Amino acid sequence: MEYKAFLKSAANVVPSKRQLAWYDMQFYAFVHFTVNTYTDLEWGLGDEPESIFNPTELDCDQWVEAVKSAGMKGIILTAKHHDGFCLWQTSTTEHCVKNSPWKNGMGDVVKECAEACKRGGIKFGVYLSPWDRNSPLYGTPAYNDYYCEQLTELLSKYGDIFMVWFDGACGEGPNGKKQEYDFERYIKIIRELQPEAVIFNDFGPDVRWCGNEAGSARRGEWAVVPHDLCLRCEKQTEGKLVEGNLKYLYNPAESIGDLSVIQYADGLSFCGAEIDMSIRPGWFYHENEKPHSLERLFGTYLNSCGNNTSFNLNIPPMPNGKFNQADVERLKELGELINSSFGDDKRISFSAEEIPMQSETQRRIRLSFENEEDVAFVELKENIAKGQRVEIFRILAPTYEDALWNGSTGDVIFNGYTVGNRKICPVNSHTRAIEIQVLSARDTVDFKDIIVYRK
Repeated sequence: MEYKAFLKSAANVVPSKRQLAWYDMQFYAFVHFTVNTYTDLEWGLGDEPESIFNPTELDCDQWVEAVKSAGMKGIILTAKHHDGFCLWQTSTTEHCVKNSPWKNGMGDVVKECAEACKRGGIKFGVYLSPWDRNSPLYGTPAYNDYYCEQLTELLSKYGDIFMVWFDGACGEGPNGKKQEYDFERYIKIIRELQPEAVIFNDFGPDVRWCGNEAGSARRGEWAVVPHDLCLRCEKQTEGKLVEGNLKYLYNPAESIGDLSVIQYADGLSFCGAEIDMSIRPGWFYHENEKPHSLERLFGTYLNSCGNNTSFNLNIPPMPNGKFNQADVERLKELGELINSSFGDDKRISFSAEEIPMQSETQRRIRLSFENEEDVAFVELKENIAKGQRVEIFRILAPTYEDALWNGSTGDVIFNGYTVGNRKICPVNSHTRAIEIQVLSARDTVDFKDIIVYRK
């Protein structure tokens, strides 16, 4: 395939409607809650007595209020973790809330969380661990039937689901065998019962793992990636620029969307990344842990929601079923910092001038302010409904504060790699004008929005 045609085809790989809706979510919460909360473990063994689960003060409305204070738009609940304990009234196993003392065995955490989300005006999602250390069926073909029955219960009894979250954990079952997960069947059930829900898994089909749990994204995050990486995704292009294979490719790779990699791809797919981390060091509640600093959480927000990914922040309930007050306060602080940084009152008005370029894959836009401003952030958004295109860009300010440009090319105040749905660029510059220069793109650059924020 010819080089220019290959880049153009890559530039026109587009998201589905459900992926666009997921990008609008941007920031949402994980809630890890199960028997591990009572055993002080991260991965349960599956042999825990059901009697230990007893959240006597469960308050899902408190959860919703807390996550909303941070600006989050949904909650994903761990309906079942690796220990196999189910937080709802399931007919598939006795290892569930119906055999706990909580509400005399009549309680249903999934129901209470789903209803609280609805009351609070946010969306609800579920995590259902494929790995199950309790089920005697695990490691046999019958386990997939068991799992699909659990999935069907969750997707048909609790209203609209915005995301179904899987991971790839796969340990040995009691028979010494690992399970072969029938993901194609799982996906089919989700598409039939919750067609608007996005599906997260290490390799898609809608959202993929960023490759770590530390809140770190790549310097440039592509949603257009090799189909070899996301085989469950729709393949939108055919043909390779260069013959080769990508059998070595894995999610943590820094350059999975770069031309140096995709030129070997057996087709391309659209599959954006999610950054997931916990507000504390552990995913489940541990009394001796404290929430991360406000600076770290805000930095992760900039590096996720502001770097073409979503941010899935976990908050673990205490054994009584409430969020710890320290976590609640940290979420409120985070929301206040986000609002104070990106509120409408911080927007700087500007006049824009397009500087002609010889190449259709480059672009220069000069923004002039009425007065000198202390500029904190520049936010760029591509029209990703038509594809992700920008590869390399930079932002400049005039060389002299009292001049606009005066023939100068200016000083570089930010270098960027990719834009996508939303790119937040910290510039921290005192200036009366800036210039955005797209140095390289895969096709015509289509900015949906440009916003400048003062300190």
